[in-house]
Amino acid sequence: MRTILGEIQQLIKPLFGTQAPVLTFSSSGTGVMEASLANILAPGEKVLALVHGQFGERYAQIARALGAEVDVIESEWGCVPDSQMIAAKLEKASYRAVIAVHNESSTGAVTDLSAIGALLRDRDTLLLVDSVSGLGGMELRQDEWGADIIVTGSQKALMCPPGLGFASVSEKARKVIERDDRCARFYLDMRKALATVDKQETAFTCPVSLLFGLHEALKMIHEEGLSQVFARHRRLSDALRAGCIGLGLPAFGDPTSASSTVVVATVPTPLTGGEIVKHMYENYNTAIAGARNKLSGKVIRIGTMGQINEADILTDLYYLERSLTALGHEVSTPGCGVAAAVAALR
Repeated sequence: MRTILGEIQQLIKPLFGTQAPVLTFSSSGTGVMEASLANILAPGEKVLALVHGQFGERYAQIARALGAEVDVIESEWGCVPDSQMIAAKLEKASYRAVIAVHNESSTGAVTDLSAIGALLRDRDTLLLVDSVSGLGGMELRQDEWGADIIVTGSQKALMCPPGLGFASVSEKARKVIERDDRCARFYLDMRKALATVDKQETAFTCPVSLLFGLHEALKMIHEEGLSQVFARHRRLSDALRAGCIGLGLPAFGDPTSASSTVVVATVPTPLTGGEIVKHMYENYNTAIAGARNKLSGKVIRIGTMGQINEADILTDLYYLERSLTALGHEVSTPGCGVAAAVAALR
């Protein structure tokens, strides 16, 4: 197990874009989001939350639950935080951390972490990032961009079942984590995890079967090559987005910040996202997602992360067209979604 943990450490660091230690927790992504805050906050300290979707809201809720005073910059869903607004906030108050979502999978928008990191590089404020749905499918350069803690989970682009959480910790963050005046912590105490990571151990019992699966997934990623993995995700998501547009489902949000790991499409009235999701699952055994927030009924979401290929994208579009037609939505030409995707792929 120590051998496997040591190899995982070397294989996963390039996905974060860091030389810093990557800590392993038996946890979902939400658990390591909480860990990132519990280890750097003292109750009453201020946090600046950048919210442009469901998971930015969740990050802010966790900070409030831990006793932080939370200021929020809320961007229109589908758009990303404005660095000038962040800079203005930083001039007016002292924050322990800025918390951000890298890939907001509820809207399909990707945050410019490098711009935010540049604002914090010469400040005591830490940059904490949720990349649960981004890491492994999109480039991260933690050390270069100035992110201090990046957290992720095993069940997205890392291609494993849920149950593993990971957090990379910069030296700047480590100095805060080591202080004794932070929030109460035990199981999620990063000091314990940091003390064991170089020994190729975890602080508490780890899910061995999941770690063996992760080890294999990471080897697959490196065998394909990181740049090739990122290019494949971008190519397939662009093709799926083009196919959805061809079917009359415009892409949701700002196209300049579109995700490589999830495609979010706007549902034409009078249809709802829920009925499309239900029809595809019941008739074609194909699982896509709607929304469980203020976008409920307005969008559908299709993941393009992990070990997927062109055939998966074209099959999804074929079944999506059949579902739309069955539900009363007229497409311009039969097969137009698949044709648009094929054109994008070429």
